[in-house]
This record gives sequence, C-alpha cells and structure tokens, in this order.
Amino acid sequence: MRKLIVITGPTATGKSILGAALAKAVGGEVVSADSMQIYKHMDIGTAKPTEQEKLGVPHHMLDVIPPWEDYSAARYVAEASGCIDDILKRGKQPVLAGGTGLYIDSLISGLEFSARGDAARRREIEEDYDERGGEAMLEKLRRFDPESAAKLNAKDKKRIVRAIEVYETTGVTISEHDHATKLTPPRYDAVKYALTFAGRDTLYARIDARIDTMIRQGLEAEVRSLLDMGVPPGSTAMQAIGYKEMADAINGCCDMAAAVERIKQESRRYAKRQLTWLRRDSGVNWVTWSEAPEIESTVQSIITESKFERQAFKPYEGRPPKADGINEK
Repeated sequence: MRKLIVITGPTATGKSILGAALAKAVGGEVVSADSMQIYKHMDIGTAKPTEQEKLGVPHHMLDVIPPWEDYSAARYVAEASGCIDDILKRGKQPVLAGGTGLYIDSLISGLEFSARGDAARRREIEEDYDERGGEAMLEKLRRFDPESAAKLNAKDKKRIVRAIEVYETTGVTISEHDHATKLTPPRYDAVKYALTFAGRDTLYARIDARIDTMIRQGLEAEVRSLLDMGVPPGSTAMQAIGYKEMADAINGCCDMAAAVERIKQESRRYAKRQLTWLRRDSGVNWVTWSEAPEIESTVQSIITESKFERQAFKPYEGRPPKADGINEK
C-alpha cells in the first residue's frame, strides 16, 4: 500500500507551500485538510493557496461548498477519502496538507463516521444550553454518558452539545465512538510531518505579519461581500477566525483596530491549540525550522528519509514561491 503523506502543523508554518512542492516533486496531488478552505468565496482570510502557489499541482477539497452551508467531519471524511482513493487508483501520490486535526485524524482512522449528528437538532440543543446553563446540560449528558461528562467542563458548550447531539441522533455515545475508533484498523498507511518553529515568538510574529498582509489584501472587503450575499453572521463559515471579528467591526460592535488585534490574538491561541493537539500523537515526525520555512531541503529530506518506494518519486522541477507570503498555512 502506498503511504499517505500528511503535512500538518499550526497556522502560518508553510503547510500549503510545502505540500504543493512535495507533491510536485513526487508526481502527486494535494488534498486539503482545512475546515475553512472548503468554503467558496473565502480566500484571503483562510489563506487559500493561489494558482501560482499550487505550482501546477492538482488540489482537491478547496471551494467545495457555498459559505451558507454547514459542513462536518463526517462529510469531509467521505469526500476527501474519495479524492485520495481516486488519486491512488491513478497511480499518483496523495499529499494531505492542512491544519484541521479532527479532519486529518478522522480521515486516517478508518472508522465509518456513524456520529454524523443533525444540524437542526444541534441548534435546538445549543438553545437549550443557553437557556438552562452548562451545569444542567452536563448533568443531562452524565445520565447516558458519564465517561464523557467526567472529562468536560460545564463551560465547554461545543463539546457538551456535540456529545448530546450524537447520542440523540445515532444512539451511540461519544465514548463508545472513541473506543471503537481505537480498535478499528486505519483507513490509510499514513506518515505525518508536523511543521513548527524553534521559537514560539517566531511563530507568533509570523502569524501577526500574515494578518497584516490579509488586511492589506482586502479581508474587510471579502467579509463585506459575504454579508452582502446573505451569509448569516452565526453560520459556521462566519465563525472562522478573521471573519467573525471583521464582521463585528463592520456591524459596529467594535472598531477596526480592535478587530484586527483580536484576529491576531485568536490566531495565536489557535496555533497553540493546534500544537497541543499534535503533541498528543506520538507518531508525528516534527520538522522544526529556525526563522523561515526551508521548503526545498525539507522536500528532499522527506523523500530521502521516508520509506516510500523510490520509483514513486521524480526530481523536483522549478522553485516554489518564497515562503514568506500570505498563504503560509
């Protein structure tokens, strides 16, 4: 079985550029693993790779749905696995690139995603949470899934709602789902490379600089366009970092300078959560850079150090864009 190459890591570490360069070097194709790049009309704030940055390599799972639709990990697994299987059937090497850990782990796990849930019921449970409070909802969860309830804080609205939703719509608790996942053979033989920087300050500085670039390139206009399309401010797409804060500024809830600072702060917090998620995985191969991504040398290192069949690779042609721009995912 040909391995699935995974390029992941926190935001602003060069995942998109490295993924495209590696895919070009091995004659492969890229499958995005970014929960916000699946939305159409959301390019700047999601750091979606441009045509130049794709290096002529086919990319999948970008611009999948309009921004007013909901999306789920279950749907991602179904659609992304279809892309990967097709790439493999055509004798090409799939490269999964992105930073949404839940999508990546769910895709690799091999478990049929029975915990699909129901969007309408989820909204009802969220309203119930807002009305009754976290403690009451946690007690409700405890009645049928004490294991999950013991791990959650009453303020963790998202996970409490999700756990109740899954049980009510599937009859399977989140705990049972997690146990089954551990016993199920993986869907793909994957090797993960996680990108990071030696200094946390370097990563945070790069995140701040990228947000400044997004502002210059028209993030405000992009968000205004989405609102003009009628995309609800409470939709999943508009909860993405950068979009929610910018929408608040546009709607007069705060000034623009405060919104930009909040985008930077939330992006740094998100990067920290991504690192925490990845450090739980003992199978991750860490690629640590000092000041800037070293794309070409890393491509060659992955090829040299991997256990892939050598005939699957061909010499790298061309130079990737300099890794200091907006789309360093």
